[in-house]
Amino acid sequence: MLITFHSKVVAEVLMLTDHAGALLLAAGKSFKDKVPERGVFTVEQLGPAISGIEHAIEEYQSARDGSDEEDEDKAPASPMARMVGLKERAFPLLDMMRQSLAANAEVTWEVSRGW
Repeated sequence: MLITFHSKVVAEVLMLTDHAGALLLAAGKSFKDKVPERGVFTVEQLGPAISGIEHAIEEYQSARDGSDEEDEDKAPASPMARMVGLKERAFPLLDMMRQSLAANAEVTWEVSRGW
């Protein structure tokens, strides 16, 4: 399923539920097994949410850097063969959050009902 993030100041961001769930957890939202169908980041919550996602990206990068050392003998992968990391997945949402914070606007999300 898809999650759609909304803000009054930027275009919508679509994300697969699994990827959105990981970012929502990093941003400080808590839930048990599945992503809530709707939610909101208030303006007050955006700063800590951005920091949480940035921290998760740093941890992910550190873990990846440590595992890359083992693969130094291998030939570098072509750009098309590289895995999409957390930093790349998070960028559109982080950009939305930063612009929304600057414009004093909240960010909401909901489960997409299809195309």
